[in-house]
Amino acid sequence: MVETTQSRGAAWRKGVQDGIPIGLGYFAVSFAFGIMAKEAGMTVFQAGLISITNLTSAGQFAAVGLMVSGASYAEMALTQLIINLRYCLMSCALSQKWDPAVPSFHRFLVAHGVTDEIFGVSILKEGHLNPWFNYGLMSAAVPGWVGGTVIGALCGAILPESLTSALGIAIYGMFLAIVIPPAKKERAIAAVVIAAMVCSTVFRLTPVLKGVSSGFQIIIITVLVAGLAAALRPLEKEEGEEA
Repeated sequence: MVETTQSRGAAWRKGVQDGIPIGLGYFAVSFAFGIMAKEAGMTVFQAGLISITNLTSAGQFAAVGLMVSGASYAEMALTQLIINLRYCLMSCALSQKWDPAVPSFHRFLVAHGVTDEIFGVSILKEGHLNPWFNYGLMSAAVPGWVGGTVIGALCGAILPESLTSALGIAIYGMFLAIVIPPAKKERAIAAVVIAAMVCSTVFRLTPVLKGVSSGFQIIIITVLVAGLAAALRPLEKEEGEEA
């Protein structure tokens, strides 16, 4: 596939256009992360650096919590692997939509910007993906994520402690907004959420288990609950899908 400069420009502009709503959404969520990072003792630069190098909401929120609790590097690495493992699957799916002639360096660069929302927009594109379309998505989405983090961290340093504590509640509101709608539609998802809450409570209240560090608690509960859910309620294959 030989792309012209014009086709690259058109693909990039289309990506930016489709990525603007993603960037606006990212700004709101990362603002809460910036406040959380500042409350954890990070500088504005450190918070922004985490966002620009990770681009993962759940992973970053978990990482800050682990840092505050004094978790080891092994715990943090394993936790990030489990939380972000889905991006490997997303990248594999996207690789099937690339023209074989696309150079490897494009694949590596685009892989850095694979998020849930960018994957959703990219996978729905008809035909082969143009890397410049993904660069356009990243050009709109990444600044939203990093900018929200930086401004949130700045506000955490300037605003009164009472106000930043109140804004910190947005983190929990974000997670509720993510979990509740699908849990209302799918009983299996609701059961997984409840099971995770029960397991977490057991770890906190059981004398022996509460000695396990928070990082390994997250790892154990995630693997246990997700494994049981996959075994007891596997996804049914759709019509026409090969067994």
